[in-house]
Amino acid sequence: MDIFSDTVTQYTEFAADAAPTSPCFADWAGRVAADAEVLAWLESLPELKRQPNLVLAAARWHGVPAPGPYAALREALLGDDGTIRRTILERATQTNEAGRLATLVPAFAMAAGSGPVALLEVGASAGLCLFPDRYRYAWSTESGVRRAGDPAAPELGCAVLGSGPLPAAPVEVAWRGGIDLSPIDVTDPDQVRWLSTLVWPEHDDRRAQLDRAIAVARHDPPHLHRGDLLEELPAMVDRAAEHGPVLVFHSAVIAYLPDERRREFHRLMSGLVAAGRCHWVSNEGPRVLPEVTGTVPQPPGDEHGFVLGVDGRAVARTHGHGRSLRWL
Repeated sequence: MDIFSDTVTQYTEFAADAAPTSPCFADWAGRVAADAEVLAWLESLPELKRQPNLVLAAARWHGVPAPGPYAALREALLGDDGTIRRTILERATQTNEAGRLATLVPAFAMAAGSGPVALLEVGASAGLCLFPDRYRYAWSTESGVRRAGDPAAPELGCAVLGSGPLPAAPVEVAWRGGIDLSPIDVTDPDQVRWLSTLVWPEHDDRRAQLDRAIAVARHDPPHLHRGDLLEELPAMVDRAAEHGPVLVFHSAVIAYLPDERRREFHRLMSGLVAAGRCHWVSNEGPRVLPEVTGTVPQPPGDEHGFVLGVDGRAVARTHGHGRSLRWL
């Protein structure tokens, strides 16, 4: 889903994305796309604030039950006294999905090898994906389940299709930090509750996983720098380099930049990689970084899920919440 597309297209595509695992959101988004009055209400918001994840989370934040009937959502939006609108304007979609680590960790190993790295996340939110070394992984392959990591650590599972390298151990992290316009403090109950509200209604397993990830992060909070990623990234790379080889990564973040800034980001990262200043792991929708998607002979034809890239080259397709990885 492209958040810069028109409102009807956004909600139609979001409904299709949600259909396999969230009947509630699929129903709500599909009905919004055909509801002229609700569309008019949405289009009174700034363009970047009309996105389904943000609007539906704000409605739930203020008591709209989910799963629940579309009528309740419609009534809440059209009868809003400004409360829901204010939440939409003040907050952001910052889904911090630690489950994506099951798809990112193989790419981390491809990029960085076996030595310790300084891990720098672009668009870090609460920094929950900055702890790849604090989980155990269970990759279900055609030849059986491959596991890596501390048996006593929380386990993240992922279905793997095709042939590609799976590491014997998670990457070792010498330093961890991130950049975000509005970093989330894992010790703040209000901010943590917002993260939980962003999890789709039927996804109780993801909510439980989020609770575990927050507990991991609270034990050793990462350094999160407030700022614009394009402006702050080069200096942050230099700062991280004081601790070891730098690995920059991001997941479902660059989609929030307009096209020209996406191209600028690609140029910036390509330059940093070419100069040997860092390695780069990207995990974005197929249309977000077309230069990465286009590095495979037959680019993905569908728009669902993400393209996983290493140093600007596409290596796999991944599920948006980390449930699957298909090597290209």
